[in-house]
Amino acid sequence: MRTEITELLNITYPVLQGGMAWIAEHKLASAVSNAGGAGIIAGGNAPADVIRDEIRKAKSLTDKPFGLNVMLMSPNAEDLARLAIDEKLAFVTTGAGNPGKFIEAWKAAGVKVIPVVPSVALAKRMERSGADAVIAEGTESGGHIGENTTMCLVPQVADAVKIPVIAAGGIADGRGVAASFMLGAKGVQAGTRFLAAYECRVHENYKKLVLGAKDTDTIVTGRFTGHPCRGVKTKFARALLDFEKNGGSPEEFENKTVGALRKAAADGNIEEGSFLCGAIAGMVDKEQSAKDIIEEMFSLAEKLLKGRGF
Repeated sequence: MRTEITELLNITYPVLQGGMAWIAEHKLASAVSNAGGAGIIAGGNAPADVIRDEIRKAKSLTDKPFGLNVMLMSPNAEDLARLAIDEKLAFVTTGAGNPGKFIEAWKAAGVKVIPVVPSVALAKRMERSGADAVIAEGTESGGHIGENTTMCLVPQVADAVKIPVIAAGGIADGRGVAASFMLGAKGVQAGTRFLAAYECRVHENYKKLVLGAKDTDTIVTGRFTGHPCRGVKTKFARALLDFEKNGGSPEEFENKTVGALRKAAADGNIEEGSFLCGAIAGMVDKEQSAKDIIEEMFSLAEKLLKGRGF
């Protein structure tokens, strides 16, 4: 399936693996890239030396393009922006802010720039700033989210910009891929589906929660902080929501969640961990290789799109 995204990134399938902090590391990213997609290493809040090591480990496992996700609100954003250039990465994706001040340097170094956007306004701004594509991410996604749904956001962004649009949020199989293309996207980003990849080294407790989730088993917390997050509806997540509803302060809320993702992804701590995943988790019910996930998704998508001009 050749699209503007496969051409832009020199990949076989127009799919990006989500830049999931504490989860998207060299083994998963290289497996996705070797399978024909675009793997991503998550910068998160990690020191640049740690991420440099992850990048170089990925390079030892694949000669295919892969990228780096930079969370712009993180204190390490400046260091990671430079690291993407120094390591000659194929592309960067960005979230939680405006990457405008980094775009000129990235593009001068040949690094493709693909910001995540939750709105038409930001998509248009990113296009004016020189972004090569945008990821229109709906509220169905795991982790930090906006409020607009994928179904509503993607076609509006596709109508508003000339650069390629990548759909994200609630995409776990070929039907989601096909629907995204019908909405105007030229590629997709998937995160939750890759949590169940054999190559994903997240704690086994995390995988079990995702694989066992039903359609109603995710919850959004932290809306009153301005940084809402979607994850599995655990006892800890319910307690956070109760705290929010009962007049707790945003500052106290943030203190309660410091390190919670690491506790989930690395330690499998059910009592204190934030097990972030998308609303589509109810469709993720088996472990597979990254290669099988991608080939299964696009085999079905191609069948559904056949005869529709794609």
